[in-house]
Amino acid sequence: MRDTSQRFDPRQEMRRDDFEIFHNQDTRLDAVDLHHHDFYEVYLFLRGKVEYRIEGRLYRPQPGDLLLISPMELHQVTVDPQAGPYERIVLWVGRRYLEGFGGGELARCFDGHTNRLHPPDIAPLRTLLERILDERAGQGYAADLCAEGCLLQLMALLNRTAQQSRETGENSPLISRVLAYIHRHYPEELSLDGLAGRFHVSKYYLSHEFSRQVGTSLYRYILLKRLQIAREMLLEGTVPTETAAACGFRDYPNFYRAFRARYDCSPRDCARSGG
Repeated sequence: MRDTSQRFDPRQEMRRDDFEIFHNQDTRLDAVDLHHHDFYEVYLFLRGKVEYRIEGRLYRPQPGDLLLISPMELHQVTVDPQAGPYERIVLWVGRRYLEGFGGGELARCFDGHTNRLHPPDIAPLRTLLERILDERAGQGYAADLCAEGCLLQLMALLNRTAQQSRETGENSPLISRVLAYIHRHYPEELSLDGLAGRFHVSKYYLSHEFSRQVGTSLYRYILLKRLQIAREMLLEGTVPTETAAACGFRDYPNFYRAFRARYDCSPRDCARSGG
C-alpha cells in the first residue's frame, strides 16, 4: 500500500456524493469539537490513545477496533498526545448513496444501540479500506469503479461482523435517560433545573455528569440537537418560522443567529439549497 496518510482536516462536509476516505496521522491533535454529519462514518482506530463520545456513550477503542457513526449522532474525540501518534482510517459514505443499495440493506450495521465493533480478525476489513485508499489516491484504469466495488464488499462484511461482535460503550443510566428524554421532548421547554427535578438529582450533579459523559454542557447539547433537527426539517421543505417553533425555539431571531453560527448559512438559504 502506498503512503496515503495525512494530518487532520477540520472539514466536516463531504465534497462528493458517494464516499470519501482518509488515512490520518497526528501528533499534536488533542480534541475535536462535538459535531455531527449528514453521512455515515466508518472509523478504524490504528494507534494512539483516545476517548470517543457518541451520544453519551464513552468508548476507549483499542487498535483494530471499528466505530460506526450514523448521520445525526453527535460525537467527539479526545486525544492523549503524550501516547504517541494518533492514527486512523476514516471512511465517509453519503446517506442517499449507501441507502440506494439493496433497499438500504447495507446501512443496517449503523442501526444498533452501540457503535463499537471488535472483530476477531480485522485484516479483511482493513485490507478493503486500504484498497479503497489506493484506488482513490491513484490514477489507474477504472479506479472509481474498483473503489466502489471494494466499498460494497466492505459494507457487506461490516454488516456480517456487526451481527456478531458489536460491543457496548460505557454509559451512565441517568445520562442515558436524560438523553432519551431530550430526544423525545426537544420541542418543549428544557432546562437544567427542570431536568434535575424530573430525574430527582441536584442540578450540580446532573451538570457535572452530563458534561463528563457527553463531552459538552447540557445547554449546548440541547441547542445542537435542536439545530440538527431543524436543518433536517429545512432540507425537507419546512419553512423557517415553522421549523424554529417545532424545534423548541421561542424566539426566531435567536434561532436565526444560532443556526447561522452553526452552519454558516441562514435558515432560508438552507431551505432553498435542499441539501
